[in-house]
Amino acid sequence: MTFRNAPLSRRRFTGLLAGSALAAPLIGTRAFGQEAGVFRIGYIGPQSGPLGIFGAHDSWLIETIRNNLAGGIEVGGRRMQVEIITADTQSDPVRASQITRDMINSAAPDLILTHSAPETTNPVADACEAGATPCLSTVAPWEAYYFGRGGRPGEQTFRWTFHYSFGVGSFLNLYNGQWSLLDTNRRVGTLIPSDADGNAIRAGLLPQMEAAGWEIIDPGPYENMTQDFTTHINAFRSAEVDIVVTFPFPPDFPVFWRQAAQRGLAQRLKIMQMAKAGLFASEMESLGDLGHGLCTGVYWHPAFPFSSVATGLSNAELGAQYEAATGRQWAQALGASASLFDAALALAAQAGDPKDKEALAATLPGLVADTAVGRVDFTAGPVPNCTTSGVAGGQWNRVQGERFPFQLDLVFDSDIPGLGLTADFRPLAFG
Repeated sequence: MTFRNAPLSRRRFTGLLAGSALAAPLIGTRAFGQEAGVFRIGYIGPQSGPLGIFGAHDSWLIETIRNNLAGGIEVGGRRMQVEIITADTQSDPVRASQITRDMINSAAPDLILTHSAPETTNPVADACEAGATPCLSTVAPWEAYYFGRGGRPGEQTFRWTFHYSFGVGSFLNLYNGQWSLLDTNRRVGTLIPSDADGNAIRAGLLPQMEAAGWEIIDPGPYENMTQDFTTHINAFRSAEVDIVVTFPFPPDFPVFWRQAAQRGLAQRLKIMQMAKAGLFASEMESLGDLGHGLCTGVYWHPAFPFSSVATGLSNAELGAQYEAATGRQWAQALGASASLFDAALALAAQAGDPKDKEALAATLPGLVADTAVGRVDFTAGPVPNCTTSGVAGGQWNRVQGERFPFQLDLVFDSDIPGLGLTADFRPLAFG
């Protein structure tokens, strides 16, 4: 497959495809071309609501990809145009399912891409499976995606829907390795919600952490958007934990962490580890001094030694150009979303005819693609329909005299080959 760059104003087309009364309009962008020669990609994700921060980069990224592919792609011996149709789930699983069905019925995409937590990936994938439309997704633990949708070990439960992302094993390798760098009492408090992510983590990760020698203090699940974490904080203080690990909706973590600071828990912890929340610089900025030293898994970083074919940029260039164009700091979701389009282009090339949904579906189990998050290889498992992508260890540090007040340093090389660390891992401390 070959690509040709084009200037910003070349062969641009913008249209609106009406959604149902329940769905926002589907927004399509493509270069001019005959319908038979257009590879139509649907892109569905949260651009508003509690998970909306995962889609804050979408408009810039889609425009960048559209401009890079404005000259079309060569696949199967012919040149094809690429159309991208977008829709906002508003962080609502019911809406995600509805707008996916609307998109399939009204726009007939050849492939749908989606991302950012099981609340999005699972209902979109289920609608695609029912609508016989190939779907690729990322950024949700693969266990929450596969088993949360009724996947059965050892068999290819789904024909049309495939997912690549981190999983319980990724978190275990990261936590066991990074936390062992510090001297702690190995007591870990867990703040885990009652949702698909939380259920997968509680069932899969916690027993493995205990087997690895970590003492788990689990006060039980809580409901998303909870405003009072007193029960969990009291349990963590009573057990004198040195570490707390969380998997909350992004808006929930600041509520917990401010209450933890008010009740003296934050001041005694050595490690505050976040997943799902804590991925974005804006979250740290809202916390001020309370954001310094917080830890998170890193599934994309401009320092990752990979490139994005869909954008035509290295990861370093992708982060730098996003900041220069928007004035906002790069975010992990930027590269993860770019990787979906990288995988989509590789799928088109390997299938031979991206207008043939049967061919796309038949190619997905053997898809191998180099993307912004590294190599995606569905032949490697761990289960049919899913494969893993890497996670590194990150720590937010407050910096002085820089353009942005916080930077995400790479402090542990978990499973990203060739990764260079940018800082030493330090215990959490408040002055």
